[in-house]
Amino acid sequence: MDLHITNILNDLKKDDFQAYLLTKFTNVEYISGYKPTSFAFCIIKENPIIYASGMDMELASRDSSIEVREHDSFESMIGELKKEGIKRLAIEPTLPFSTYARFRDDFEIDSKTYIDKQRMIKTPDEIEKIAEATEIAQKSFLQLDILNNKNTEKEVAFDLVRAMIENGASKESFDTIVATGAESSLPHAIPQDKVLQQPVLIDWGAIYQGYCSDNTRTVVYSERQQEIWDIVAEAHDKAIKAIRPGIKCCEIDKVARDIIEGYGYGDKFIHSTGHSLGLDIHETPGFSLRDETVIEKGMVITVEPGIYLEGEFGVRLEDTVEISKRGNVIGNLPLNIL
Repeated sequence: MDLHITNILNDLKKDDFQAYLLTKFTNVEYISGYKPTSFAFCIIKENPIIYASGMDMELASRDSSIEVREHDSFESMIGELKKEGIKRLAIEPTLPFSTYARFRDDFEIDSKTYIDKQRMIKTPDEIEKIAEATEIAQKSFLQLDILNNKNTEKEVAFDLVRAMIENGASKESFDTIVATGAESSLPHAIPQDKVLQQPVLIDWGAIYQGYCSDNTRTVVYSERQQEIWDIVAEAHDKAIKAIRPGIKCCEIDKVARDIIEGYGYGDKFIHSTGHSLGLDIHETPGFSLRDETVIEKGMVITVEPGIYLEGEFGVRLEDTVEISKRGNVIGNLPLNIL
């Protein structure tokens, strides 16, 4: 049996649960190798099973490493579980309420993060796929001629996504951000139909064989912009240098935050220092003030400090770090790409 499933079964036994219900597509994919295109109910128990939609049966039967049955109805699925003597059911925290409501009258239910705990530590194969996704994204970025580009933000975003797909990505790992001028002070700005202004902030990533990458670079032009860029770069570099197994995620956030606060811009750093990624672009743990997860070898977490001056401009720099003896940056794209 797959090690991930074995570990989850051990967690279930320890907490006196008999099964674990998953519906999130990437969780089902992580456990079985099959990524649903419709809906699916993955139930981890001594004999794990996936109930898939009729539209997905061919795909699921081809890709899944565990047994697949066609979903008939909630009643029949629940009936089969009850026939096996299952009374206590763990669910993933992201389970939709509408699905929870179908099960709550027949089982004792509690939300558990067993699957998140498994996904925190990446296998060498997973890290290799993240590295390949990063290589594709960075190669595609370098094909852009930002300095001489007279296109609009929308056009640059489109060109970058097209380049990533041409270079081997299945698609972008999230909506590509191209934010220029005053719009760069919006962390999740949407590309506009306007010619590039200064500075130019681009946050982008590729998906390769299901796994995500994530980078951000900001190209600055004025002395004032360079001053802010230098502060963010210092926070970025020192946070990465501080990463090592055995310390807490919140301690890395503090390293970056203390530097930015020391220059008087603490209230302009308005998000966490980083997040894990894998099959999803945002996974746990993350480098945030409140995350006390102890860093372990095999985790993959981004470092992305930023300073956002409302109405003026913003600067963010982001790289993805594999946790080994220290933090190893995935990819080789320089921070200053001029």
